[in-house]
Amino acid sequence: MRKKDSCSFEIFILLIFFLFASCHREEEGGFEATPYPLNIPPFFPTKLNIPENNPLTVEGIALGEQLFHDKHLCGYTGNIPDSLMSCATCHARAYAYDIGMSSPRLQGGHVKGRGEKYTPHNVMPLFNLVFNHEGYFWNGMIYPDNPNPQQRTLEDVVLMGIVAPHEMNSSPERTLVALKQNPTYPGLFKAAFGTPEITIENISKAIAQYLRSLISANSKFDRYLQGIETLTANELHGYVLFTTEEGADCFHCHGSSGTPLFTSNLFYNNALDAQCNDPRDRFAVTGQEHDRGAYRAPSLRNVEVTAPYMHDGRFETLDAVLQFYNMELVNSPWVHPLMHKIKQGGTLLTPSQIADLKAFLLTLTDEQFIGKTEK
Repeated sequence: MRKKDSCSFEIFILLIFFLFASCHREEEGGFEATPYPLNIPPFFPTKLNIPENNPLTVEGIALGEQLFHDKHLCGYTGNIPDSLMSCATCHARAYAYDIGMSSPRLQGGHVKGRGEKYTPHNVMPLFNLVFNHEGYFWNGMIYPDNPNPQQRTLEDVVLMGIVAPHEMNSSPERTLVALKQNPTYPGLFKAAFGTPEITIENISKAIAQYLRSLISANSKFDRYLQGIETLTANELHGYVLFTTEEGADCFHCHGSSGTPLFTSNLFYNNALDAQCNDPRDRFAVTGQEHDRGAYRAPSLRNVEVTAPYMHDGRFETLDAVLQFYNMELVNSPWVHPLMHKIKQGGTLLTPSQIADLKAFLLTLTDEQFIGKTEK
């Protein structure tokens, strides 16, 4: 073979090799769903809780939304209403993805699952989770460094909801059987994850993507901060009370305009009880004595529609919550130091001050988010 022909042959072999390698890479990792353009609202944190192995995509969120509302997610293959349960059964949009006081499953602040058992704690609303880096649930038991690798991420929360006796009371196997009866899912899973196979891992990933996309940031107060709407004199006075220690002293735990999530996402004993023996409080997670009776400070966004309140749902109205903080605080060795009003039993605001504080809290309702308006 002549030298020129030999070089041409070698180039041909190299070309075939690179073409084969390129095709092999496409088969292994060439799939790419459409990145979801998450819009971070003005003044919100820019640090996001999105794992590298589950980025937000248009297709993943669409699939997650359908799964979130699919009542066969519980693993039941029939159509008897009382036997069906979806995530949306206990997390309804009209209540900022909380349970709502009108739910027949709600009793005494706790919620009955498919297994006829009640949740140990009150349901929490689902929004702005993409900004939460402090763990999930009232006690933060799901957190990145948890020794249990199945209790670290929002994806793990989804799976727990399926198997927990006080929630869907099902199993991954039953859920897969039920969902595989829906002929639309293979195409949706392929669009989201590059494979038509329906797996628990991808179910959890899709729903977690959807949950991370739920951002509430269009309340009257948000528009006030952006200079496009004004607050009344009463609402402004309530805002001052909210953000000052001399007033209602709410801002340490629930934030102010500097932390527009209206929660620190941290955990506090807020003087609810003298005895703190709940086996699922923050102490159960950390083992730290000062965490007895401590629970997450929930966001006050949409607080108008997220009753009942507190970790055990003991307060059915916002007025009852304000009354508690005003003059019903209960001292104990574990009350958090930021509860500055504990020695006097509460904030001791006047009726008009309480009315103004409530007026401000009502400006935190995002009517677009809860589906009341398309504004």
